[in-house]
Amino acid sequence: MLTYTMDVEERSRWIIATPPAAVSAQPYYASEVGDFYARERFSTARSDKNSFIVFYTLGGRGMVRQGGQEIVLERGQALLMDCRSPQSYGTAPGCSHWYHLWTHVDGGGVSLAGAALGLPRLVPVTVPRSRVQPHFDVLFELLETESIENYARCGLAVHALMTELVVAAQQAAPSSDEDPVTLACAHIAAHYAERLTVDDLAAAAAVSPSYLIRLFKRKLNTTPHDYLMRHRITRAKELLAETTLTSASIARQVGFTTESNFSYRFKQMVGQSPRAYRQGSPELILE
Repeated sequence: MLTYTMDVEERSRWIIATPPAAVSAQPYYASEVGDFYARERFSTARSDKNSFIVFYTLGGRGMVRQGGQEIVLERGQALLMDCRSPQSYGTAPGCSHWYHLWTHVDGGGVSLAGAALGLPRLVPVTVPRSRVQPHFDVLFELLETESIENYARCGLAVHALMTELVVAAQQAAPSSDEDPVTLACAHIAAHYAERLTVDDLAAAAAVSPSYLIRLFKRKLNTTPHDYLMRHRITRAKELLAETTLTSASIARQVGFTTESNFSYRFKQMVGQSPRAYRQGSPELILE
């Protein structure tokens, strides 16, 4: 269900496209784009829409509501929202206008960006207009005209827009060494060869295991266990390429209790066995 009050100035634009299946299977694509010079009574409410939406406030203020959250978008702020649950948005109460860019986007890459931005929480990020306007301009120029080149360029524009939002969010996050994810990753780097559990990492980061798992998902889009496994496999790849150590010895050095478990994990993550990986590495010259 969709209800709206289209109280916008005549210069506002709204472009709608229906990407073919081959495009909608890509990690980044757009289906609508607009720049609304919304006046005081502008509002939209819907039960659901099968996409994400990006807002960027050019002037005035907007208000977005979803899942018990209420966010005011100030000038220079962007927001990514998953539209698959009820939402409403419009010009903020007491404000005469909300000039904003917006685009409906989707794809696996957009979902990953959403996780990094904290969805389903609504978290505005501050981004200079110069960092987002060029990507919207591409969508305005190309979204209506179907061609393989235009689809590709629009996908790249959505990718670049998602990157700007994620980078802005990360730069705004605390950079202190006391950040729990930073502490847990440092603990992994120092103790990856030892037996480590999520409880151990949470203790090192001074947070609960469940909270640490949520932070890893939000900031790195992975789990502490997966991060540990990938760190171990990366160290193993270095040893396979740079030494003549046996696979069993490397397994012990990077924290695996058995060679068989090491070989299984290595093939699962790399796509080939440790032996095949070593054979494909540059020839090792020992002096």
